[in-house]
Amino acid sequence: MKFEIPESLARSEFKRKFSFIELYRSYIFVPRAILKLKDNKKSGLVDLHFIERLQLAVTEVNGCAVCSYAHTTMALRQGMSNEEISSFLSGSDSHIKPEEAKAIMFAQHFADTRGYPQEDTYEAIVAEYGSEKAGIILSAVQVMLAGNMFGIPFSAYLSRRNGKPFKGSSLWYEMGMLIGGILVLPIAMIHALLRWMPGLPNTRYGKKTEV
Repeated sequence: MKFEIPESLARSEFKRKFSFIELYRSYIFVPRAILKLKDNKKSGLVDLHFIERLQLAVTEVNGCAVCSYAHTTMALRQGMSNEEISSFLSGSDSHIKPEEAKAIMFAQHFADTRGYPQEDTYEAIVAEYGSEKAGIILSAVQVMLAGNMFGIPFSAYLSRRNGKPFKGSSLWYEMGMLIGGILVLPIAMIHALLRWMPGLPNTRYGKKTEV
């Protein structure tokens, strides 16, 4: 079956472009993040619609056409309206619920910093939602960022295949990210396990900016 991105979500250039090392580093946090999201599906501690809105917010910052399409489909199945989905994908705040605003802003900040948020921004999420919910929020955006990093070159490849190559892209970059991303996945999983065993936290923070 041929995969096609709807014209409304298609792109002709990168909104953000990631390196292979960034893709690998994002993988390291995914296993524990996925497990936490699976546990949340059972417990229902954080609403699945909320998680979808967080992930749409990350995707909007990064501009991944494939991820936008996939998460739009999932959001529609969950009952989100077209207006709400379009709002998040356009960066509008018109459908952000007051009680979710800080988490949405954190999701955008997480994407802006390419997965290395300022520590005090995460501490603010813990203070607002509690450590358990904050961990789930963090996991949702970690998984989405990794998906974006892989999905963006995939989007570029699909666009190239349709005769509309992305500006600033190359077939070498796209195939290198896609094939390399698959090949290093087992290594990244082992790396993740080695971090998990001694109890290292499942995140890394950016360097503090001097005021």
